[in-house]
Amino acid sequence: MWQRIKTAVILIIIVGIALFASQTPILFAPLLVISVIIAAHEWTKLMPKWRLPARFVVLVLAVTLVSLMFEVTWVFWWAASLVIWLMALSWVGKFPTHTNWYGKQLALMGVVILTASITAMFYLWQLSPWWLLYVFLLVWCADSGAYFVGRKLGRRKMAPNVSPNKSMEGLAGGLVTGLLVVIAISVFKLQLTGVALVAFVILSALTILVSVLGDLFESMLKRRAGVKDSGTFLPGHGGILDRIDSLLSATPIFALGFWGLQQLGLLVV
Repeated sequence: MWQRIKTAVILIIIVGIALFASQTPILFAPLLVISVIIAAHEWTKLMPKWRLPARFVVLVLAVTLVSLMFEVTWVFWWAASLVIWLMALSWVGKFPTHTNWYGKQLALMGVVILTASITAMFYLWQLSPWWLLYVFLLVWCADSGAYFVGRKLGRRKMAPNVSPNKSMEGLAGGLVTGLLVVIAISVFKLQLTGVALVAFVILSALTILVSVLGDLFESMLKRRAGVKDSGTFLPGHGGILDRIDSLLSATPIFALGFWGLQQLGLLVV
């Protein structure tokens, strides 16, 4: 437990400095690059045997860097990841009887998921580090609420073949916890009203739900690949993917919805 706490504190400090210490991406961009390199390497452990893991890592890194330089591609990556997450919803429900998704196509999925999440994080950080922190806070609060409510009240299993400890009661608890944060920030900080308030709350609720899907999807991948953790990079926590699985799905979906609300004039940054 102490090792987990120590690692978490170090991570919070590193991420906090990268987010807020400079208005230029001089600190944040390297953190993203390092994260995507490690995450891409861990992804190869979850796929069917990959002969040259380094080649996949270089591919993901190259696609991500090129995409970061061309902002016009960002919405495409977010929309592509949305398609994958919609399909993943069906895969999680049918596991383990249907696993035809587990094959070479996981390489393409990895490229899309990692590129979408990294560009989404950079997009939100560019708007304001506080927007990216908002998504982090949303996911963390919902995850904590789900954990404590699930431990006390959990009865109905949400996806027993994928993650036996997750329950529908925990999901409800996480959603309520997250929405308390959403409403507080929407009303008292952003001072949203009317249609803008409703749209932002709906987007945030969807972000919470899809973050759970990201967690379940990685759990499903690990079960299919026969591994306990995606890696050992974070002492006491496992790998990078084990810590950011919820954010891989949450950040691009929130970014896509946020961008859409901006285009409609419902949010002004």
